[in-house]
Amino acid sequence: MKAEPRPSRAPRHPVDEVLSPGRLAVYGTQHVLAFYAGAVIVPILLANSIGLSTAQLVHLINADLFTCGIASIIQSVGFWKVGVRLPLLQGVTFTAVSPMIAIGLAAGGGTNGLLVIYGAVLVAGLATFFIAPYFSRLIRYFPPVVTGSVITIIGLALLPVAAGDATGGAGPTSDPTSGKNLAYALGTLALIVLIQRVFKGFMATVAVLAGLVVGTLVAWAFGDAHFGAAGEAAWVGVTSPFYFGWPKFSIAAIISMIVVMLITAVETTGDVFATGEIVQKRITRDDIARALRADGLATTIGGVFNSFPYTCFAENVGLVRLTRVKSRWVVASAGAIMILLGLVPKAGAIVAGIPHPVLGGAALAMFATVAVVGFQTLAKVDFNDHRNVVIVATSVGLAMYVTAQPQISQAVPDWAEIIFGSGITLGSLTAIGLNLLFHHVGKDFGPAVAGQPNRSGLIRLDQVNKMTRDEFVETFADLFQGPNWMVERAWEMRPFADTHALRRSFQEALFSGSPEEQRELIGAYPQLGSQLVADGLSGEASLRDQSARGLTFLAEPDRDELAALTAEYKERFGFPLVISVRDADSFDRIVEQGRVRLANCENQEHAAALLEIAKIAGYRFDDFLQDANPIHSARTRWSRP
Repeated sequence: MKAEPRPSRAPRHPVDEVLSPGRLAVYGTQHVLAFYAGAVIVPILLANSIGLSTAQLVHLINADLFTCGIASIIQSVGFWKVGVRLPLLQGVTFTAVSPMIAIGLAAGGGTNGLLVIYGAVLVAGLATFFIAPYFSRLIRYFPPVVTGSVITIIGLALLPVAAGDATGGAGPTSDPTSGKNLAYALGTLALIVLIQRVFKGFMATVAVLAGLVVGTLVAWAFGDAHFGAAGEAAWVGVTSPFYFGWPKFSIAAIISMIVVMLITAVETTGDVFATGEIVQKRITRDDIARALRADGLATTIGGVFNSFPYTCFAENVGLVRLTRVKSRWVVASAGAIMILLGLVPKAGAIVAGIPHPVLGGAALAMFATVAVVGFQTLAKVDFNDHRNVVIVATSVGLAMYVTAQPQISQAVPDWAEIIFGSGITLGSLTAIGLNLLFHHVGKDFGPAVAGQPNRSGLIRLDQVNKMTRDEFVETFADLFQGPNWMVERAWEMRPFADTHALRRSFQEALFSGSPEEQRELIGAYPQLGSQLVADGLSGEASLRDQSARGLTFLAEPDRDELAALTAEYKERFGFPLVISVRDADSFDRIVEQGRVRLANCENQEHAAALLEIAKIAGYRFDDFLQDANPIHSARTRWSRP
C-alpha cells in the first residue's frame, strides 16, 4: 500500500523566523543602541523634577532597563493571550512624564512622591490588562484614515526629538550653532545612507548600528565621546522589588494614571498597525487585545520593580522598516540584552557614552521612516471623500502645532495638559474624534461620485448603492463605448464601501467578459483623430479624451499620418487601434506606440486593447469625481497629465 504523502507545512512568516545566534545578537544590539536614549530619559526627567539623589537616579535607570527587557520579551515572544508576537520593543511612555511629575510633587516630592507614583502605576497597569479585550473591540473605529494619520503623526512628532539630539541633546549641552555637532549628526546619517546604497544583505541591515559605532569612534578620537562614567559604575546592580518602599495609593493619582494608559493604548494601537504594515501581517482585534494586555502586565511589573508605565516604542518601529529585518526574535534578543544592561551598570554606562549628535543623526533616519509608513497607509484612503481630507489635515496640523510649540500646554487647564502636552496624543485623539464625527455620527452619505454640485444631479455613494440596474447603467454608461454589459455586472457588486471599490468593480467587470463580448466592446471605440470625434458624434467622453492630446484639431500632415496608421491597424487585426491618449505625452508618442503594436499577434493586441480601455475608463471615472467634487478637482488638476 502506497503511503500517503505528508501534508506540506505552511511557510513560516518572516516575523516568526529564528535567526542565528550571531545575527540575533548583532540586530538586538542595534535595537538597544537606537532605543537607549529614549529609555533612560524618563527616569532622568522624573528624578530631576521631584528631587531624587544621583544614587536613586542610577537605580531608576537600571530598573528601567531591566523592566524594558522583560516587557519587550513579553510583547514579542508572548504567552497565553499576552503579547502581540511582533517585533515591537517596549519602553516607558513619554505621555506619563508630566502626570508622574505632578503626582510626585503633589505628594511632597522625593521618595514619598515616588511611592505614590508607583501605587498609581500598579493599579493603572492592572486596569489596562483587564480592559484590553474591551478596548480592542473599538478596532472598527481605526480605519486607514485614522491609523495612517496616527502613524504619520508619530513619525513627524518624533523628528524634533532626533533634531534635539543632533544639536547636542537637551540642556546645557545643546548648541544648534555648533558645526561639530552638525558634522557628527550629518556624518552619521550620511554613513547610514551610504551603507544602505552600497551594500546588500547583512551589512545593509546593520547600517544603523554601523553608523552609531563609527560615529562614536570618530567622536572619541576627537575627544567628544566620554566613557569615564563606565569606570565609576559597578559591575553588578540588582534591582529588587519595592526597592524604595511599599507603594502608596491616591485616588486622584490612580485616575490620572489610568487616563495616561488609555491614551497610551491609542498610541500602542497605532504602533501595532504600523508594524503590521511593515511586516505584512494582518492585524486583528485579538492582536490589539494581546498588545494591550502586554502593556498592562509590563506596567504592573514596572510598579513592582521600580519602573514606570510601558508602551510600544515607535522609535524602533522605524528601525524595523529601515533594516527590513522582521523577526520578532530580534526584539526578544534586544530584551535579553537590556536585562543584562540593567544588571550590569558598567555596560549601561558605556552605551550611555554615545554622543547625542551621533544618536540624533541615526534617529533622523529611523523616525522619518515611521512617517513613511504612515504615508503608505494613507495611500489606501479615499481622498475623493473630502471628509477624509479634513480628518488627516486637522489631526496632523494640531499635532504639529503642539509639537512645534510645546509651551501651549501651559495655556490650558491642568486636566487638559496631558492632552496638549503631546502632539502624538492630541493628534491621535483628534483623528479618532473626527472619524467618529464624520463617519459614525448621523447618516453617512458617502462622497459625491457624479454630477455637479451646483445642479440637482449631484450623486453620492449612498445613492449609487441604492440604484436600480437601469439607473446605474444610465449614470455610468459613459465610462465605456458601445455595449453596457460591463456596467451591468459592476452594478451586481454593490454595495461599494468607497470610490476605490466602485472603480474596481468596473475593472473586474471588464475583464470578466467573454472574448466575444470584449471584441464587441473594442470595436465600439472610435478611430483616433476621427472627424466624428471632433464633431462630438462619438460622445462627449471621447471628445474629452482625444482633445486632451490635440487629436481633434491636428494639422493635415499629422491627421493623414494617424489615419494611415489606424487604417493599417484595423486591416491587420479587424478592430480599431485603442490607445489611452491621456497617458501619452505627445502626438509622436501615440504614433510610435501604434507602430510598435502592429508587430504583435492578434491575441496580444486583444489583451492590450482591454488594458487601454481600462485606462480610458479610469480617466473618465476621475472626470466624474472631479465634476462632483470641485475641491478635489482643484487639488488634482495640476497633477494630471
